[in-house]
Amino acid sequence: MGLFAQELLNEGVKKREVFGWAMYDFANSGYTTVVLTAVYNAYFVSVIAAGSSWATLLWTSLIALSSLLVMLLMPALGAHADAHASKKRLLMLMTAGCVLSTISLGLAGRGELAWAAVAVVISNTCYSCGEALIAAFLPELARQNALGRVSGWGWAFGYFGGMLALGLSLAYVLHAQAAGVPATEFVPVTMYITAVIYALAALPTFLLLRERSLARPVTEGQSSLGRLWASWQRARRYPDFLRFLACGVAYQAGIAVVIALAAVYAEQTLGFKQAQTMALVFLVNIASAVGAFAFGYYEDRIGHRRALAYTLGGWVLMTLLAFVAAGPALFWVAAVLAGLCMGSSQSCGRALVGALAPAACLAEFFGLWAFATRLAAIIGPLTYGLVTLLTVGNHRLAILSTGSFFLLGWWILARVDVERGVNAARA
Repeated sequence: MGLFAQELLNEGVKKREVFGWAMYDFANSGYTTVVLTAVYNAYFVSVIAAGSSWATLLWTSLIALSSLLVMLLMPALGAHADAHASKKRLLMLMTAGCVLSTISLGLAGRGELAWAAVAVVISNTCYSCGEALIAAFLPELARQNALGRVSGWGWAFGYFGGMLALGLSLAYVLHAQAAGVPATEFVPVTMYITAVIYALAALPTFLLLRERSLARPVTEGQSSLGRLWASWQRARRYPDFLRFLACGVAYQAGIAVVIALAAVYAEQTLGFKQAQTMALVFLVNIASAVGAFAFGYYEDRIGHRRALAYTLGGWVLMTLLAFVAAGPALFWVAAVLAGLCMGSSQSCGRALVGALAPAACLAEFFGLWAFATRLAAIIGPLTYGLVTLLTVGNHRLAILSTGSFFLLGWWILARVDVERGVNAARA
């Protein structure tokens, strides 16, 4: 059986459709890479907020606010998508919202906190909702025993999209810096580059990906909170799925810190410059692509739970290396390890949700997964921000505290019975 064998896909699914699905990971990865990880977070702290003592906490608070909106919106959107067979339509809406608000980020100048804050919240909210909606297509495309591999294809392909956006942005930044152009002029251009790649790369998704779900009866007029409560009530019949949601809240909190604050840590603690940080994140994306692709095959062979447990151990080691790094060399090692763990753990989490979710409620249960990951995106970065505030800017202690999230996730994961959860979902 080849690496991309047709036998890994459900009946009636063509490889070109899986390509279209994976292209969305390619499209949206530039947003997380350039906006949240490599460029705009550090730019927001140092330029938009003028390097104020509260700047890091403000950035993490904006990420937390957008995550709270996703927590409230996504379960209802997921239930609506399942009821009306409208995952694809909602995905188009979220894509347009993220692209336009990413362009708006580039229009915010020095000190324009309100404009930048609104654009950050809207863009991250739309991105996160779109990520949950595209993930809900996975069980429709891949066979049960191939969820890890097909999920890994998407994540690995996605990191190449992140590298394209970051590589073009880095090339422009180096050219601009050589010409003496200030950050207030070259950072906005990187936002426009990211938005254009997102819009163009998402087109194959909407052209090739089919909406296979069928509309089902639903009680109209229910509020978003009512839908959220109904989703939780349904999920209570699947205790292993709920345990994995708790596990996801824990370890995704640590991942959220790495995504949102890696560049800030590198610049504030180790004195990295903008171009160095972008080169670092570019290397992380290469490692992430390798981790997502290769580990997907390993995951299907050894099982989702054991595979995820290995990556959580890698995350703990990464935080220890970042904590003790006194110079760039060891931090680069930690960054490569973070990339390997990032790709594998994110791909593994998506595959495990696909295995534990009932077929009739895919978007709804992936909506609950989005609820869990967005709750994590509040807890993780806010904890980091509060630690830096309470310790007068000690980023080393903040990154060390992040390791506790991965340890907690590992402890909860040990209590998830995947086989029992899969049987419950099929029943």
